[in-house]
Amino acid sequence: MASRQPSNRATRPPATPDAQDGQSATHETRHESPTERLRRLGVRVTPQRLFVLEALELNSGHMTAEEIMQWASRRYPALNLATVYRTLDLLIQVGLVAQTDLGGGAASYELVGDSPHHHLACERCGAVIEMDEALLEGLRDEALRVHGFHAHPRHLAIYGVCRACWEAERATL
Repeated sequence: MASRQPSNRATRPPATPDAQDGQSATHETRHESPTERLRRLGVRVTPQRLFVLEALELNSGHMTAEEIMQWASRRYPALNLATVYRTLDLLIQVGLVAQTDLGGGAASYELVGDSPHHHLACERCGAVIEMDEALLEGLRDEALRVHGFHAHPRHLAIYGVCRACWEAERATL
């Protein structure tokens, strides 16, 4: 699993709308800003929603609600865990965030990208490995052939045992 480096932007507050032109104060040239995404989806822009989106963006996702709360509350002390959960529920409903159980007893949240995103989750050590979408081609074909079901997986976790844990387990036999 690749290590996630903390961003040097972590202490910067999220972009807020400029009162003059309605544009984001910080413009992302590669993709929409959180403000633009919310507006495009017809969702009211609030500081809480921006902080939750920014936490997921700057920390590369796979965060629990509690981790999001810890990150965001340093920047917005009025935020509480109930608000984080309500915000996450809304962001899931509009398709900006995905919720996944990657093991460990707490749901993880991450931003939904333009392409499907899947994981292999080790039940022993908790490692999460990004999985190529092409690996699901046979599953989609089989679902269509056998069940007439047109599968469109967007965010999937498959549980099992990673190579390191498997080899360690075999070495002790």
